[in-house]
Amino acid sequence: MKFSKFLLTGLLVLPWFSVPFINKKIWRRFWPAALFICLFVRAESYLAEKRSWWRFYESFHPRLMGETPLIWGPFYIGSMWILNWTYGRFFKYMALNTVVDSLFVFPGLFFLKKLGIASLIKLNRLQFLAIFLTKAVILYIFQFTKELAKPLK
Repeated sequence: MKFSKFLLTGLLVLPWFSVPFINKKIWRRFWPAALFICLFVRAESYLAEKRSWWRFYESFHPRLMGETPLIWGPFYIGSMWILNWTYGRFFKYMALNTVVDSLFVFPGLFFLKKLGIASLIKLNRLQFLAIFLTKAVILYIFQFTKELAKPLK
């Protein structure tokens, strides 16, 4: 479907329009964690494909995985924003992640399925949400560890 490719392109590109509003210092502080979690999700996508956890029926490009626009658009930039707003306050961080991830898992997946872009196969929505929240904890731990290892000035 042409509309699906248009939607996936929009999901990839639109979040990047918010980048000019991220302070350079904040960008330098959090981009390694956002990059790490996106690479982690990319590896997770291979596992999910092998185990049939979910399926993407449409792809941004024939040589790319269907998740690519979601990983490098809203997930990457969203990770930057969430860390910016909540890092250092773990419970607030998890609360915001729970809200954002729930919006993707419940209404977001409904629309992706309705449009024939993606659907869950062997996972239910609560399991999928648990995976997202686990990734949120991994992201936070990565950033925390990175900041602990930072040399003192």
